[in-house]
Amino acid sequence: MIPFRFRTLFPTLACAALLAAPGAARADADTASPSPARRAEIVRMVRQDCGSCHGMTFKGGLGPALTPEALAGKPEESLAATVFYGRKGTPMPPWSSMLSEAEATWVVQQLMRGFPDPGR
Repeated sequence: MIPFRFRTLFPTLACAALLAAPGAARADADTASPSPARRAEIVRMVRQDCGSCHGMTFKGGLGPALTPEALAGKPEESLAATVFYGRKGTPMPPWSSMLSEAEATWVVQQLMRGFPDPGR
């Protein structure tokens, strides 16, 4: 059995490791853009599932706004970790069962550019 202190410390260390290597995470995400078919699946999921809490136009609702203006200045890696791991103690669920880390980063990059734009 894993001691309690390691069970509670591991997620923190994992997030710290992710945030400590922003160049590596960005390089992987940039080179691992989802295929066109997978992008269509992700776009639909974001519009339906994320929109149900963040507002269908992403201007906020139960969750905060996800517009480029609202996300400006926030670290991409932090936002991607929130998408992938969720936010414990809040309604924000982890999407790790539906998205890879690279796909979570792709979603954040699209949101920061004005996603969901049907032309993208």
